[in-house]
Amino acid sequence: MIDMAIDHGELEHILPASWKTQIAAWLSEDTPSFDVGGFVVGNHARTATLWGKSSGILAGVPFFNEVFAQCGCTVTWHTHEGAHVETHGGKTALATVSGPACGLLEGERVALNILARCSGVATVSRHLLVNLRSAGYTGILAGTRKTTPGFRLVEKYGMLVGGADTHRMDLSTMTMLKDNHVWSRGSITKAVKAAKAAGGFSLKIEVEVQSEEEADEAIAAGADIIMLDNFTGEGVKVAARSLKERWQGKRNFLLEVSGGLTEDNAESYICNDVDILSTSSIHQGVRHVDFSLKINVEKGQGPEVAS
Repeated sequence: MIDMAIDHGELEHILPASWKTQIAAWLSEDTPSFDVGGFVVGNHARTATLWGKSSGILAGVPFFNEVFAQCGCTVTWHTHEGAHVETHGGKTALATVSGPACGLLEGERVALNILARCSGVATVSRHLLVNLRSAGYTGILAGTRKTTPGFRLVEKYGMLVGGADTHRMDLSTMTMLKDNHVWSRGSITKAVKAAKAAGGFSLKIEVEVQSEEEADEAIAAGADIIMLDNFTGEGVKVAARSLKERWQGKRNFLLEVSGGLTEDNAESYICNDVDILSTSSIHQGVRHVDFSLKINVEKGQGPEVAS
């Protein structure tokens, strides 16, 4: 069984107080002035069906709901977030959106774009996580900070729905010392000491290393997490075992492996001496899940036909 955040409560409650302002900004981007199309359809009460047109994990429900709430509409879901949408080559009705016709069309594209992207991230995250668990890996699958500017919250949310760890949300939530930091400061030890002095006890420090020797230096300096960057699969297994054995009972640290991991090669890095496998492949360039929103035409509401 896979233990996921979504199994422990409503993920909507994890969102920051400011998240709804992002929705308003996206709607403003799409309708910065007059909406002539909205004028054409007017504010007659209508319903529309959200159709799932490709298979995947449904994610992004709070964002979808809020888009339409800000457009004066309500959403009734026929399934739940995190569910696997199966279309069997056709389409599946997932929700009904009700409200003024102009509101339905104003929110349509923004809501679908968010849902498609978020669900795509969740789908790839879940698929890779299932594969890793099936292959015997018991550690953490995590994303990275290589997210789309302005869209990080949605993409990180999709990782959570899919069962992956978000990794650090931003530069303020964990200090990651990479090669540029080390070169600029002079050494791993100096960089870690400076970070600990400024970050205090509550901020974790991770150090990116290229060899066991660098890892030893980072561990000795007090780093909380050691990232083995761009190691081969076999190199990871050798280094991870060696480091865990050498430092057992002396220092507590986590080992992370990153750099070039994809769905195709991740299993070659599986080693339960490794605590975290991180990859941008679960959120960068992923295929979107396809959705559409169609207004339901009731009898007597269709186009007028000239006699």
